[in-house]
Amino acid sequence: QVQLVESGGGLVQPGGSLRLSCAASGRTLSTCAMAWFRQAPGKEREFVSRISRTGVRTSYADSVKGRFIISRDNVKNTMYLQMNSLKPEDTAVYYCAGDENGYYGSTEWREYEYWGQGTQVTVSS
Repeated sequence: QVQLVESGGGLVQPGGSLRLSCAASGRTLSTCAMAWFRQAPGKEREFVSRISRTGVRTSYADSVKGRFIISRDNVKNTMYLQMNSLKPEDTAVYYCAGDENGYYGSTEWREYEYWGQGTQVTVSS
């Protein structure tokens, strides 16, 4: 079992930045492909970014490409999401997720077995 805890959310003005963290416990993070998803009120949970077990491979949703950067530190058992040039449409609860069944996880949230509790990101002036 892997326990995941997100932190770093908050209120930020449009154009601002935030860095989310996802700390793992229970097992080493290197056993999981990891991803970030988000869910806005009344909307489906959507893929944001994913990263392979070693951090070599990454991908992003088109809506965040060029603005967000995913990374991981397997020694610290932590994954990160650096969010720059934030827009009001980025407002959502952000979740980190882990998948032990592959090297490079899916963009489909149903494929992940481990989830954090979520952290709220609000972009507003």
